[in-house]
Amino acid sequence: MSETPAQLWRALVSADPSRPFVTHYDASGGRVELSRATFDNWVSKTSNMLVDGLGVQPGDRVVIALPVHWQSLAWLVSCWSVGAVAEFVPDSADIPADAQVVVTGAGLLERALDSGADEVVGTSLHPLGLPLAEVPPMVLDYSVEVRGYGDHFSAFPVDPEEPALRSGGVATGAALAAGGRERAAAWGLTGDDRLGLFLEPDAPMSRLGAGAELLLAPIAAGVPIVVTPFDPGAPREVVERAGMEKVTVVGTAVDADVLAGAPFRSVGSA
Repeated sequence: MSETPAQLWRALVSADPSRPFVTHYDASGGRVELSRATFDNWVSKTSNMLVDGLGVQPGDRVVIALPVHWQSLAWLVSCWSVGAVAEFVPDSADIPADAQVVVTGAGLLERALDSGADEVVGTSLHPLGLPLAEVPPMVLDYSVEVRGYGDHFSAFPVDPEEPALRSGGVATGAALAAGGRERAAAWGLTGDDRLGLFLEPDAPMSRLGAGAELLLAPIAAGVPIVVTPFDPGAPREVVERAGMEKVTVVGTAVDADVLAGAPFRSVGSA
């Protein structure tokens, strides 16, 4: 039977909710670690916001115009939980037109409003969850709004063969879940691994791969994720941080010289 990404996520949380799921560093070195249970709480709140606050229905488009960040990952899993089609915005691209929802940062809010989206949600991505400094009319502040929604959400019974992601092409939920399992096996990921994503601070969600495999493979294999900014001018600092976080696998393209002698392997790039 075909799986969906939401089913992969639910299986992971059910297996051991207390285990770490994502550790995120910002450009200033601020660190946030979320367990599976805590991340799932954000997924539930965001899913309830999508359905009850924004009126999202299965098949609706939700544009995630955010960099790779623990919050943007929560939005992605929430889209899959409610049956929405998540859509990534590549580098320097305009906000796609006429989506049901666009979620983005302060710099793209006006463009999101001009896109014809039914709803626009802004987020500061502040490590302490602070609200936006300025909220334009017709924009909802995610950090403020999401806290009022419920802590539990039962994922909708989504058809695995329906579209679930637009990232260059269109992928069904079944294809995404199968791709995540296939990559996890091909990369030899086990529960003893930790996957590092070394990325520019503004790296778009498309860097997760056309099938979001750099998220779904770790979910399928039960592997925690460590997201950290990568500064080509100070590569060894990132390697040292990854060592401290017990990273064993790097899932993004990094110069081979940077990894020379590091205690982890590179499994691919997005």
